[in-house]
Amino acid sequence: MNLTVHGIGPPSRPFEPGEQDTWVTVEQFEQVLDAVAGRPDVRLTFDDGNASDVEIALPRLRERGLVAEFFVLAGRLGEPGRLDADGVRELVAAGMTVGSHGWAHRDWRRLDAREAGEELGEAHRVLSELTGRPVTRVAIPFGSYDRHVLRRLRLAGVTRAYTSDGGRARPDAWLQARTSLRHDLDAAWTRRVLDGRPSPLARARSFAARTVKRLRG
Repeated sequence: MNLTVHGIGPPSRPFEPGEQDTWVTVEQFEQVLDAVAGRPDVRLTFDDGNASDVEIALPRLRERGLVAEFFVLAGRLGEPGRLDADGVRELVAAGMTVGSHGWAHRDWRRLDAREAGEELGEAHRVLSELTGRPVTRVAIPFGSYDRHVLRRLRLAGVTRAYTSDGGRARPDAWLQARTSLRHDLDAAWTRRVLDGRPSPLARARSFAARTVKRLRG
């Protein structure tokens, strides 16, 4: 199970459309961390490169001995409410992994040639220089992909791509489904997501939806 965290605590910048749905309180975040501590079958990922990644998430992860993967918007480093270069370095120094969420939070199904160069080339270069190691993993913005996006990612040398498809994923799969934390989550939501087993019908629907995404375009 892959969980995605976006923003935590009082927002320090204006919300983008729909972003408030995946912004959680500090208390909600801590509840999830306590539930996943000691669970090797759960991965924690963070999207968007929000300042709360370092200010709120990092100390709480370290208190519980947890590691996570942070997917950063390279073109928005240093903007108000976002991580800056020192924040990225702090994550790496603390043993966290940094990947790319692209350059400017664009829909990767609708990129022109210049934008594709920024999202899948320049972003990786900037983050690799900051972290001192190759950045080869991505989180697809908005979970929006098709066969053309997946082909571009493979050509760009991406070794793992995370989506927003929800549900479980095989540990070694190249394409990894994730479930986003929501503003209305509670203990029951967390238990259901972490320990629930979807029905055969739900699994079939999920498989069909993912297959359509992989083949469309």
